[in-house]
Amino acid sequence: MQQREDNEAESEKKESVEKEEQQNKQIRDMGQVILNENSNKYKVELLTIIGEVEGHESAPSHSKTTKYEHVLPKLAMIEDDKSVDGLLVLLNTVGGDVEAGLAIAEMIASLSVPTVSLVLGGGHSIGVPMAVSADYSFVVPSATMVIHPVRTNGMFIGVAQSYRNIEKIQDRITTFISSHTHVPQERLEELMLDTTQLVKDVGTMLEGPEAVKEGLIDEVGGMKEALGKLYELIGEEKSKSPEK
Repeated sequence: MQQREDNEAESEKKESVEKEEQQNKQIRDMGQVILNENSNKYKVELLTIIGEVEGHESAPSHSKTTKYEHVLPKLAMIEDDKSVDGLLVLLNTVGGDVEAGLAIAEMIASLSVPTVSLVLGGGHSIGVPMAVSADYSFVVPSATMVIHPVRTNGMFIGVAQSYRNIEKIQDRITTFISSHTHVPQERLEELMLDTTQLVKDVGTMLEGPEAVKEGLIDEVGGMKEALGKLYELIGEEKSKSPEK
């Protein structure tokens, strides 16, 4: 009898170690992990968006990046997996590729499970649409969010045509942000074209409380508040469909 109990204890310990190793590998490789040790037993997927968002071109090897070809399939898996109850997105990004960032933002916004975002450190440039794409957004007091015009480099074949194309890209970004926040598109353009704040650049830097005051982010808060809100949204969703 004692031998059997010892074997079961050893088996549970081995299973726990293997689970921890698998989670650590997932964090190292993808910056993702499943949070399911909460008292409600909700299964929450954690997604981190850090550094530069890579698009169609790879960033230098020494740069910290978020690869959109990793994030998009993961978001598709979350939507397909009926055991997932919600998604928490942590952001500390300088921005990056516009197309990749908008693709990630649109994917997050289209998920059927409750989503909450938390801006830590920075949510700059194309990081802004990703931050506001969730059902509810938080920002820590010390974080900043930079809103600026679209940047590009290289040779321009037609200046007028290139300018119109950049305007359209910029309009797509401001339209998305305004449709997921309480900030009118006209106000976003004012912030984007401010020449009094950034050295050698155009745009606006908002600290956490300022981002909330502008209506860009829903609330100032940290991890506790973000998870608490996500659990609340999950509970509301489950009350609508008890069978889930």
